[in-house]
Amino acid sequence: MSRFKRTDEVDSLAGFRKETAQPTIPQGLLKGARKSGQLNLSGRGLTEVPQSVYRLNTDTPEEAKNNVSFGAEDRWWEQTDLTKLLLSSNQLTNLSDDIRLLPALTTLDLHDNKLNGLPSSLGELQELQQLRLSHNQLRSLPVEVCALRNLRSLTLQQNMLENLPEELGQMENLTELDVSNNQLSMLPSDLGRLSCLQKLHLQHNKLSCLPESLVQLTGVKVLDCSNNQITDIPPSLSKMKALEQLYLRHNKIRCLPQLPAPSLKELYIGNNQIEQLESEQLSSLSVISLLELRDNKIKALPDQITALHSLSRLDLTNNDISTLPASLGLLPNLKALLLEGNPLRGIRRDLLTKGTNELLKYLRGRIKEEPESGDSEPSAMTLPSQARVNMHNIKTLKVLDYRRKQAVSIPDELFDAAAESNVTTVNFSKNQLTSLPSRLLEFKSSVSEINLGFNRLTGCSDIGSLLQLEFIDLRNNQLSDLPSEMKNLTKLRCITLNYNRFKSFPQVLYGIVSLETVLLGNNLVAGVDPALLQKLVHLSTLDLSNNDLLSIPPELGLCTGLRCLSLEGNPFRTPRAAIVAKGTDAVLEYLRGRIPT
Repeated sequence: MSRFKRTDEVDSLAGFRKETAQPTIPQGLLKGARKSGQLNLSGRGLTEVPQSVYRLNTDTPEEAKNNVSFGAEDRWWEQTDLTKLLLSSNQLTNLSDDIRLLPALTTLDLHDNKLNGLPSSLGELQELQQLRLSHNQLRSLPVEVCALRNLRSLTLQQNMLENLPEELGQMENLTELDVSNNQLSMLPSDLGRLSCLQKLHLQHNKLSCLPESLVQLTGVKVLDCSNNQITDIPPSLSKMKALEQLYLRHNKIRCLPQLPAPSLKELYIGNNQIEQLESEQLSSLSVISLLELRDNKIKALPDQITALHSLSRLDLTNNDISTLPASLGLLPNLKALLLEGNPLRGIRRDLLTKGTNELLKYLRGRIKEEPESGDSEPSAMTLPSQARVNMHNIKTLKVLDYRRKQAVSIPDELFDAAAESNVTTVNFSKNQLTSLPSRLLEFKSSVSEINLGFNRLTGCSDIGSLLQLEFIDLRNNQLSDLPSEMKNLTKLRCITLNYNRFKSFPQVLYGIVSLETVLLGNNLVAGVDPALLQKLVHLSTLDLSNNDLLSIPPELGLCTGLRCLSLEGNPFRTPRAAIVAKGTDAVLEYLRGRIPT
């Protein structure tokens, strides 16, 4: 009997318990949000957004009801509109129409919930700049969202979207759109109207083709179409003039697209069905630095691959390549050549394991061993120094090579041999030159790369006349300044000046806005002008290691485009070595923190 009585007592308390207790928002958190304009409710197990959040800026605060006097710090009537609301990693299934009560929001983060729909009132948040909706259960996007004209970033990855509204093109200020990992089989034709778009992520969908309107996205730098069902790439894609990175992995592409996109530096097209590389397709990739072709069915490499002068990484893993062209060894910037999983013949296995440098050296050696042509016209000639002119290099590869001769001048016969060849690459490194060979100006309309490293140059006054130059290597010389005429080199992307006698950052370089890489290590540089460096908007690599920098100006931290900043080996005390060791981002952040306010 007592047993049942105890049971009754337990049941009598059930009415006082909440079956599903909704987590409450601490008043202190809401009070802080009114002051800061930011509210972080991520990871709180919320199944719905409390009304106190929606009405944060409309209702009288609780502290105003409970207090009749306020100190200077509790002036609730001076509250700040909520601009940033973080609701990620909860259990939300829907969002109330009351979201319209927060019209000042610029950031709304709802990623990692269980949302299966969105209210149309979301379109009323006209100040919204970031909308994060990834990792939910959305099957469609309300058309009202497309009215968010100030939106900069829209992330929708890892949902169940089957289509996107045609009105998407109205989001004219959008710079980033991520709809990866959905069920999209087609894209809206209005996509091309997103004129400010810079990053477009379409990977892991069911796309079989790309819309022609894509070519109107002339500002896009990163385009990822990996893991779809795409069979070919429209040639018009080359009109995307700003495109730098293109991802096409894991599709059904059978041939390398012909993409003379002027800025394309990285192309990832592994895990497709490519069997043959055409010369025209390769030659169109004029500024490519990374080319991934792994896991295809490629059987051979054409000699024209050596026209890719900027190529630094070539991934050919798991193809059907049996031989390598010896001319591959002439690629001037190739640092990584990946060949595992190919049935290569004629190259010892141990040579492949020694790395890229040894393999390229071996291939260059094979060029010298190739027999002379039996044609009636000579394919090579003998110079006074007994050096041979490689006519194949000159005529086919457009390379003028006269390095490692320890020569005090370049023989006229070499220039004569290349007179009508439109040479694009010149390598006169490791000689005893004290000035720029005057006959180099004969190639001023064609030469884009010049290597004069390891000479005795004290000046290079005429180099500013080579207007097509993109790459200059002047390392290990005796230079202390650069001529002002170099300001005319509007296409220059990379200059190497290591191991010279510069006491300051060359003034003329501050005015060459096309520069991406400046290597000035191991000189005597005592200072840089961060205000002028900020004008080099494309600069991503700056080497100032082993110089005489006694201090690093904090304003250098404002050069946010830098991805690699080398400062080690200088006598400055701050930033400390421990911060420098953490890398570029840590150094720039430290410097920004020291800028006087």
